[in-house]
Amino acid sequence: MSDQPKMDGRKAGAMARARSLTPERKKEIAEKAAAARWAKQSLPVAEYGSSDRPLRLLDVEIPCYVLSDGTRVLTQEGFLTAIGRSRKAKGGTGAAGMVDNMPAFLSANNLKSLISKEIIESTTPVEFRLPTGGRAFGFKAELLPKVCNVYLSARDQGALLPSQRKIADKVDMLVRGLAETGIVALVDEVTGYQQVRARDALQAYLDNFLRRELAAWVKTFPDEFFQELFRLKRWKWSGSSRRPGVVGYYINDLVYLRLGPGVLDELERRNPADERGNRKAKHHQWLTDNVGHPALAQHLYALIGFMRAEDSWDVFKSRLDRAFPKKGDTLSLI
Repeated sequence: MSDQPKMDGRKAGAMARARSLTPERKKEIAEKAAAARWAKQSLPVAEYGSSDRPLRLLDVEIPCYVLSDGTRVLTQEGFLTAIGRSRKAKGGTGAAGMVDNMPAFLSANNLKSLISKEIIESTTPVEFRLPTGGRAFGFKAELLPKVCNVYLSARDQGALLPSQRKIADKVDMLVRGLAETGIVALVDEVTGYQQVRARDALQAYLDNFLRRELAAWVKTFPDEFFQELFRLKRWKWSGSSRRPGVVGYYINDLVYLRLGPGVLDELERRNPADERGNRKAKHHQWLTDNVGHPALAQHLYALIGFMRAEDSWDVFKSRLDRAFPKKGDTLSLI
């Protein structure tokens, strides 16, 4: 009996403290408690990110998180909305409807020849726990630009179905946004994860972006890039593969300085010029197949679009600088 008043006093004090907490503080405490409850569970927990701070690409808002195992995910509903699909997968809640172990948005027969093994391996939906404790499904963030490329390749080949044209138009716009900065860096910035990345994150990023061994030469820069460059600079175009040395300066300025943080500096280190200005390889031969070359292709696609739209070099350059600013030497986004 003597303990009862003390117990009531503790409860009263706890209730008084709870009433004094701000909504933001209550939410923070609830999220920490939920994370602690799920820490011992098998599902990864969303440690960084919040539904209040979605990733914004053009007119689309995509909730995104960095999980306890380091995986960057876009929520299933956000992913589907971004590519112009229904927010809900057919068949109800849970992981997106799968057809022959592929998400419905990649299961059409006309797309199968364009889907690489790498894409197949990254299409499995990721199940995870939200900060509030609820269960959610998502896709790895890196899958979004890959899906965009599938639909754009199908469009370029004239292989799109009428029902897929809306998606192709949507991903066309997304590629322009994704080309400015990598999807992983975007997710890290939105979730605040860049503040806790390891100090060698930039070097790890560059190692992933650039290959350690030189690849065989393949034609990467389309002729249209050079044609548009010559047109805007008012140079005579002869179609020859021999071009004035200043073209290299413009390639660095328009392309490599805008691909990613520190990319050009690392290329210069790995592929230095001799005293005559000659290099043993083309810079693009150092780009990796899984990250570097797709990023280059996306950037060139957007860059040529900007070139086509202008007749003045100065106007083109001004708009390019605003849309695709040169990168610094850090992965953080300001």
